[in-house]
Amino acid sequence: MSLHAQPPEAIPDLTRRIAQTSFPRGSQAMHLRDALGPIYQDVDFAHLFPERRRAAEAPWRLAMVTILQAIENLSDRQAAEMVRERLDWKYALSLPLEDEGFDASSLIDFRQRMLEHRAEDLLLEPILRVCREQGLLKAGGKQRTDATMVLATVRRLNSLESVLETLRALLDELAEQDGEWLLSVITPDWFDLYVDRFELQRFPKGKRAQVELLEQMGQDGWVLLQAVQAQETPAAVRGCSLIAVLQQVWQQHFELVGGRVKWHDGPNNIPLVPPQKKG
Repeated sequence: MSLHAQPPEAIPDLTRRIAQTSFPRGSQAMHLRDALGPIYQDVDFAHLFPERRRAAEAPWRLAMVTILQAIENLSDRQAAEMVRERLDWKYALSLPLEDEGFDASSLIDFRQRMLEHRAEDLLLEPILRVCREQGLLKAGGKQRTDATMVLATVRRLNSLESVLETLRALLDELAEQDGEWLLSVITPDWFDLYVDRFELQRFPKGKRAQVELLEQMGQDGWVLLQAVQAQETPAAVRGCSLIAVLQQVWQQHFELVGGRVKWHDGPNNIPLVPPQKKG
């Protein structure tokens, strides 16, 4: 595997247009690319590769795939399939729509080279730098560059996106189904919080503030789930398709403690709400 250093490519126009049409609210991979930009460059990884032998996939792209793979908890084969099949991953990786991706072995080889050269910081330091600039990690003092801290930060942002976008999608569906009923349930501050799609810049910088916001969203979602399943709720409202999706997301991220909805850091097997009743 050899390396011909190239600057990261811009996102092809066709890939950008179709991805934004297919994901009008964006996706995890697209938000990450928009927030981080092309933070890796091939030249940073040049010393990891011999000057001869066959050409490799661009190292900056393998680095980005490695981060997306870790966030999604995917195997190498699954990550390679995502590169080949998913429009939003092609957007994040600046790939044309017809790109066929690469073999999963490229990811294995890339990680081995990183480990052999003790070059993990090449992968993690750019993310740490962006996180510090965004206020997501404290500046100064001892800067940890281990994957656990970085990925925990990125996963927390990913959870923010998942929670907000799920709640917002159900609110949109309910508004179309029965706007009057919805207005009788929500309060005016919901409009400020849930009217716009997920944007990284909208969220508080510190972890505690982010958890507080998540728990506010959790409480709001809990109120909404109780309301849509009440006996007096119109049948058309109770039949909205995204209610089950919101239940599933809330089950994964929240638990009820002392009558309050609390953020659950990790898989949650405690039912937050009873199964939805049909009819």
